[in-house]
Amino acid sequence: MMTDHASTGLAVAELPQGGLSYRAAGPPSSSRPPVVFLHGLLVDSRLWEPVADRLAAEGVRSYAPTLPLGAHQRPMNAGADLSPQGVAGLVGDFIAALGLDNVTIVGNDTGGAICQLLLAGDADRIGAAVLTNCDAFGTFPPRALAPLFFAGRHPGIVACLVPGLRSARVRTGRLGFGPLASAPLDAELTRGWIEPLASRAIRRDLATFARGVRPGLLLDAAGRFGQFTGPVRILWGDDDAYFGPELGRRLSEAFPHASLVTVPGGRKFLPLEHPDAVAGEVLAALRDAAPREG
Repeated sequence: MMTDHASTGLAVAELPQGGLSYRAAGPPSSSRPPVVFLHGLLVDSRLWEPVADRLAAEGVRSYAPTLPLGAHQRPMNAGADLSPQGVAGLVGDFIAALGLDNVTIVGNDTGGAICQLLLAGDADRIGAAVLTNCDAFGTFPPRALAPLFFAGRHPGIVACLVPGLRSARVRTGRLGFGPLASAPLDAELTRGWIEPLASRAIRRDLATFARGVRPGLLLDAAGRFGQFTGPVRILWGDDDAYFGPELGRRLSEAFPHASLVTVPGGRKFLPLEHPDAVAGEVLAALRDAAPREG
């Protein structure tokens, strides 16, 4: 069941795990394959707005769900499987509920990890993928972010951190989102990402996910990448302190049909800082994807 708000492009998909909010952009009747964007930890679907708007201008319909990774406004049902594998299943349910097929999935940060779990599993509805700077292989999470994931596993610790994160200086500085972008991020945007953590239920969802993060998951997934024969395009910022260029190169070599493009000076938040480059790779993936018979 979907509840649409056409004037804003916002909607809610009612899934067994709970209500999943998402932003739709582009013409509903597009003849081109649909795109589904997946974001990372402690951000929401707004990460993708600059890219989605550029694709909409090219006639591409896209969907950007806000995943239950700590910046979501709607808590999921108590007891829902929100482990990394469970969130991958949630995305699969979302795609099926919307009746989408031959989907190009696009992932950034933790969302790229979710993409990889999808590609290593039942990928019947997926036609292509675009991965930007993200977790891969044994980097799940990056060593430098291990303290963040440790804190995320404990709702009480997160509750203690929330008051400090209300400071724009902290949020956008070296101890917050600052290292993830080349230029200071919008303070209102980052405030919107942090505010949901004031909710006990949101902290519960975050903890459920964080407790399931471990390097072995993506190492195991990488062993099954060969079963996905669609095009995979890797777009990698080469100035990322958490996901270095070597990780992007290894990903490009792990899929049967993959390419690698680097963004000089790019960091993790390529969708915000280099939306033209990301949109260009998505359009190239759409062109490369073979049409499904049916």
